Amino acid sequence: MSADNDVSLSTYDETSGSKLARKAKEAPFVPIGIAGFAAIVAYGLYKLKSRVDTKMSVHLIHMHVGAQGFVVGAMTVGMLYSMYWEYWAKPKP
Repeated sequence: MSADNDVSLSTYDETSGSKLARKAKEAPFVPIGIAGFAAIVAYGLYKLKSRVDTKMSVHLIHMHVGAQGFVVGAMTVGMLYSMYWEYWAKPKP
């Protein structure tokens, strides 16, 4: 085995918690999108028992659209945030 084919084991020594923390630092709006999605689903389940004349399918479609909209919004804000730091806030050499 040559020295060129050696793989650093330091990348494999990472625990799942530290990997999640590292990924959250790299893309901070992904966990926000996941949390918002979970919050909208929880709200939908809570409101499910108090719906009066709304059909189940209409209620589920509304919750689906709301959750999807939150995730897409979080991804858009995250992309704009990273573009800002990459192109405008980066110090010029």
